[in-house]
Amino acid sequence: MTATPTVDREVYPTGTEGGIIIPRRPAIRAAIPEEHFDDRTDRGYRHRGRVDGDLICRPERGGPFPVVLLLMDAPGIREELRDMARRLGTVGYYVLLPNLYYRAGRDTIFGPDVLEQGSAERERMRAVRTKMTIPPVLEDVAALLAFADGQRDARPGPAGAHGYCMSGPYALAAAARYPDRIAAAASFYGTWLVSDAEESPHLSLSKVKGELYIACAEHDDLAPLTMVEELRGLFRRAETAGEIELYLGVHHGFAFPQRWCYDKPAGERHWERLIDLYRRRLG
Repeated sequence: MTATPTVDREVYPTGTEGGIIIPRRPAIRAAIPEEHFDDRTDRGYRHRGRVDGDLICRPERGGPFPVVLLLMDAPGIREELRDMARRLGTVGYYVLLPNLYYRAGRDTIFGPDVLEQGSAERERMRAVRTKMTIPPVLEDVAALLAFADGQRDARPGPAGAHGYCMSGPYALAAAARYPDRIAAAASFYGTWLVSDAEESPHLSLSKVKGELYIACAEHDDLAPLTMVEELRGLFRRAETAGEIELYLGVHHGFAFPQRWCYDKPAGERHWERLIDLYRRRLG
């Protein structure tokens, strides 16, 4: 895909030959190639060129690029997440945004009222969400990495994974399950990072060879401060490389621009921390 730069122009009269053309603001259209894929087989992900929630973003030129998995939160694939994948693609990564709900069928893209308590869309989402467990998602991570290894614009070698809300534990657990491949993993207001779930990330911190970044919100019923402190202790004892950072004064969901709780300074800090992590560990 090639984007054509456009310039908004305005003509100012000069009294000579019809005036001079002075560019106003350059209005450059985004040059981020996008692909969609949606077929899962026992052999992993296979490109089909069809739209079913999954998205790949990458820079227009200069590849191959390090692979990054952007793991969705509970409300699922939506334009807000696609925009985040595009933003990360602009800084030099081959970003895969998979629809982790695919096992529930094709009808797993939810409407805007998915966040409203008692709405039909929220109940439909929860029926899928409550069946999610960590081990099958980690199998998806392996399939996604295998898929990326066959793509011309994806660079083999160290990869990254980050998640929000329900997928925070997935990203951290992936770094433990695949320590020789996931060199950087991040969780942003990940839910219940210390739990009795199979492969809960707190159980395997010592297996991580890469670097972790864990961002927690001060106000978060799904990741209370007591859990954050317990996780800090486990993190230190495991001597895991990385950081647990508490974002003061913000609520669960602070990085999503379309949420009531969006906090721009915290949201921009999340991007700074994430990109810095990937620059150090992936290049």
